[in-house]
Amino acid sequence: MVETDPPAWVAEWLASRSQRAEKQAEKQTKRQDQTADPIAQAKRVAERQRKVSAGIQELRLWLDDRVRQGLATLPQESYQMWDTIAARMVDAQAPGLARQLRELAGIIHTGADWSDRVLERLGRLYLLIEGFERIETLPTAVQADLRTQIGWSLNQEEVLTGQAHTDLWLVIGQRTQEEERLRVRRTWLYGIATHTFALLLDFAHGHQPFEQSLLPGTCLEAELVFYPSAYPLRALIKTRQESAVLPKPPPGIELIAEAVCPSGISEAIATYSKALANCPWLERFPLLLQDVIPRQEEKGWLLQDQQGIVLPLSRRMEATQGWQLLALSGGHALSVFGEWDGAFLTVLSVWVEDSYYGFGN
Repeated sequence: MVETDPPAWVAEWLASRSQRAEKQAEKQTKRQDQTADPIAQAKRVAERQRKVSAGIQELRLWLDDRVRQGLATLPQESYQMWDTIAARMVDAQAPGLARQLRELAGIIHTGADWSDRVLERLGRLYLLIEGFERIETLPTAVQADLRTQIGWSLNQEEVLTGQAHTDLWLVIGQRTQEEERLRVRRTWLYGIATHTFALLLDFAHGHQPFEQSLLPGTCLEAELVFYPSAYPLRALIKTRQESAVLPKPPPGIELIAEAVCPSGISEAIATYSKALANCPWLERFPLLLQDVIPRQEEKGWLLQDQQGIVLPLSRRMEATQGWQLLALSGGHALSVFGEWDGAFLTVLSVWVEDSYYGFGN
C-alpha cells in the first residue's frame, strides 16, 4: 500500500484542531495559575465588581434620561447613541449589557409596534439594574441569572461539577447565526423520559468548525449538566454515546407535545409565562406545538391551532420559508418546534408524517 499525503483540506482541519487543543491547554494552565492565588483572585473579583457597579450606575442615569425624553424621537437618533453607551458597558466589563443595548437599536426599525417592544426591553434592563444592586439578598439561582445577563462567564469545569441528568435526548432543533466575526450555534435537545428541554451553545470564529457536531432529527444517550439558573435551559454535555438517526418521527412526538403544551398555543404561552416569572430575562423559549396549520395574513405568517388561536411567526423568516411550511402541511395540521421571544416564533423544525425538516440554518 502506498502512503500519500492527506488532502489539503484534511491537513488544514488537523492543523486547526491541533491549534485549538494547544490554545485550550494554554487557557487551562492560565486559569489554574490564576486560581492558585486566592488573594489575587479576590482582588480581581472585587475590581470587576467595582467596574460593573459603576457602569450600572451610568446605565441607570442613561435610562432615566431616555424615559424622561420619551421614545418618540428614537427613530431619528443615530446608531452612535446606542453604540456609545454600549461601549461604556464594555469598558465596565459588562458585555451582556452592551449586547442588549445594541439589540435594542435594531428593534426601532422593525414595525409599527417597535415602541412597545423597546419599552419592554428597557423595563427588563431596569429590572436587571435593580436586581444587581441588591444581588446579595437574592436566591443563588437568581444571582446566577443576573451575572449571566451582565456578562459574567462561568467556568465549564465548574458547571460540570453540578448534578448530571441522564436521558435519551432528541436533537429537536438547531440554528446558526453570525454575530460580527463570531458564529453562534444553538442546539435544542429534549429529554424523552424527563420531559426537559436543554440548550447547547457552540461558538466558532470565522470559518472554523464547531467543537461538537449534533444533527437535528437524531437522538443520543447522554449526561447533561445545566448552568445554574432560576429556570435552567443552557447545559453542557458531560458524557455521551454516539448519536443515532431516527428512521421515523421522534418517539411519541404527539405525547411529547401534549406533555409540553396539552391544550395548544394557549397552554404553551401559559408555560412561557410561568418560566418568565422565574427568570424575567429569558430571551428565547422552546415551544413544541402539535396540530397547528400555517397561514398567511397581511401582517405576515401565522400558526393556528385547533382552537383557532394564532401565534405570529418571525418577521425575519425568509419569504420562501412561509410558503415551504404551507406546502409541507398541505393545508393540514403538523408538528412544529421553534424559539419564542415573547412576540414571534422562529420555526426550527417541522414533522410531517414520517419526515423531519430543519429550518434553523
